[in-house]
Amino acid sequence: MAESKEGLVRVFRGLRPDGRAAQTEVYAQGLRQPFGIAFYPSGDDPRWVYVANTDSVVRYPYRNGDLKARGAAETVVASLPGGGLLRGGGHWTRDLAFSRDGKKLYVSVGSHSNDDDTDGNPVESERADILEFDTDGKNRRIFAWGIRNAVGIAVNPHSGELWASVNERDRLGDHLVPGYITHVEAGGFYGWPWFYIGGHPDPRQAGKHPELAGKVEVPDVLLEPHDASLEMLFYEGTQFPLAYRGDIFAAEHGSWNKTVRAGYEVIRVPMHGHDRASGGYEDFLTGFVTADGNVWGRPVGVAVAKDGALMVTDDGSNSVWRVSATGPASH
Repeated sequence: MAESKEGLVRVFRGLRPDGRAAQTEVYAQGLRQPFGIAFYPSGDDPRWVYVANTDSVVRYPYRNGDLKARGAAETVVASLPGGGLLRGGGHWTRDLAFSRDGKKLYVSVGSHSNDDDTDGNPVESERADILEFDTDGKNRRIFAWGIRNAVGIAVNPHSGELWASVNERDRLGDHLVPGYITHVEAGGFYGWPWFYIGGHPDPRQAGKHPELAGKVEVPDVLLEPHDASLEMLFYEGTQFPLAYRGDIFAAEHGSWNKTVRAGYEVIRVPMHGHDRASGGYEDFLTGFVTADGNVWGRPVGVAVAKDGALMVTDDGSNSVWRVSATGPASH
């Protein structure tokens, strides 16, 4: 787990009878607002753990069982756009995912601003996009663009498609603009800052780039505006019912600028055995908002434990939650 403000990665191992971790160790420290973590290659015997700082990507040699880094960090990507919230760099989280064939590394980079025009604007260069690299950091390119802030990215293990969980823009009222979860097309344009949900123009950017209006990709799943959708995953565990296999879980951090609170939960996007979502989603883990409207928990990250339980990080209560199923495991 990344502790971004503290600049470290921590490892939790084992489960005590009271549900707490049996061991806790600092794996690596001295990082710069780390967020995304990914093991490479995929499978049961990874050789590296990659960590996304706000301004770079590094990796550590890894063997199963390591509680502390067995070697110094190796820089894979020396420079990512931005520089982090602490340096006035706007959206600072960087998430990581590897292509299904293990040949490509994807890195999400949020915009510097809420909705600034990017034309002639150097602070938005290579931002609001997903970057693609070889796994050694070479052959950098923009994979998809116009994605305001893809806080979470994941590869569908069945289709091989990249997916993203996206924070959309603010200050257009309570009911605009919906965040979204979607597959990401190579070369695809997702609208920011000029359009949203297809060719709907942002009134603050009216009249700009009409030639792009018909080229905006429409997201697969629209979420409630200002949910603040963060990390996501595809569930491949066997503890939950079989109907959950291949479904998406995503952490909704919660609104900060909405009259009625939205988010503060983990949602499930049923895939129904298909590679694409049908557009619907449902509440999965709720209860972080009290009856009087106070908030005590804000989900951030999701991961699947070896036994198939869903792990959820929460920076509202500074907790890691383990959600397990009762009854027979699915097969």
